[in-house]
Amino acid sequence: MPTQCSAEQYEFSCVERRRVVAAFDGGTVSSDAGALLLKRADEAIGLIDRLASCFIDERKPEWIEHTVRTLIGQRVFGIALGYEDLSDHDHLRHDPVMAVLAGKPAARRRDCAPLAGKSTLNRLELSRPEPTRYPKIADDPAAIERLFVDLFLEAHKRAPEQIILDLDATDDPLHGHQEGRFFHGYYDCYCYLPLYVFCGDQLLVSYLRPSNIDPALHAWAILKLLVTRFRQAWPGVRIIVRGDSGFCRWKMMRWCERHGVHYVLGISRNPVLERMSEGFMALAEEAFLATGTKQRNFHEVAYAAQTWDRERRVIVKAERLPEGRNLRCVVTNLELVEPVDSGEGDLVAQAKRIFDGELVGVEDID
Repeated sequence: MPTQCSAEQYEFSCVERRRVVAAFDGGTVSSDAGALLLKRADEAIGLIDRLASCFIDERKPEWIEHTVRTLIGQRVFGIALGYEDLSDHDHLRHDPVMAVLAGKPAARRRDCAPLAGKSTLNRLELSRPEPTRYPKIADDPAAIERLFVDLFLEAHKRAPEQIILDLDATDDPLHGHQEGRFFHGYYDCYCYLPLYVFCGDQLLVSYLRPSNIDPALHAWAILKLLVTRFRQAWPGVRIIVRGDSGFCRWKMMRWCERHGVHYVLGISRNPVLERMSEGFMALAEEAFLATGTKQRNFHEVAYAAQTWDRERRVIVKAERLPEGRNLRCVVTNLELVEPVDSGEGDLVAQAKRIFDGELVGVEDID
């Protein structure tokens, strides 16, 4: 039997008095029509316009075919759709959906496509803090960095009770001879080592760095800027900083203690911590041999590495898995939490929250 199809149409926001319609009757086809929803999201928060305002354009207006706003929109939407390489835009510059997303459905000159190609976009990405003879588009790095935090603050109608900032340094592999290219032994490749700061799934900081550095480099300075900004907007917010052992630096911990910031930082196991935890690991080992199932014990010790200024609270997880022993440690200045309904002690309840990843994101006021 022949199928019966309804010819419904879905209308979106107009672009320069042109109707934008999603239909099912053929014609020019794009595989990225779903990206129109991204445009609606951008209209709600004004991301493209606000990001474009962080750039200075000293080109002559009468010679401009692609405005900074168009270039920014094209690049941002392209990355969101999975087109990370600039070479992709030599084809995308003719895509009708990309043109609608960028807000420019047609070219102003007959010899141009509606959108920019890879060379024009590359000049945008090579912009500097001050415009030059070539290129003439400059960027304001400080304004771009503030934008991420401003968007995060505006996403909350009221101040949260607590926020948790996750520090993370990870590899950005390189496949050419880019400036600042170094080989990183841990990641076994040539890469950059950018620093990221997240709150839950929301990006606050993305800071590009070479890989021949301490992973904690500049993390302390960035943390101070973030804490200052959050306390200006939300004076009563409780701030917790979390990171792996690469960020366990006593000067940063001391700054947090002096400024009322809580921290939960991984600390690499060492012979001293292993010796302190041997009794608890033996208990986990005994329970594992008796039951054949995973066993873990928590305890805390006062510990100071040789480079630290004083002892600090370290929570230890002594775990026995089928694969073998697993000792993990974190240093923290978090106060004890309230006992939980299960009857577990304060330390066990808090340790489970820390090691099981329950301390995440933003906690709202009840």
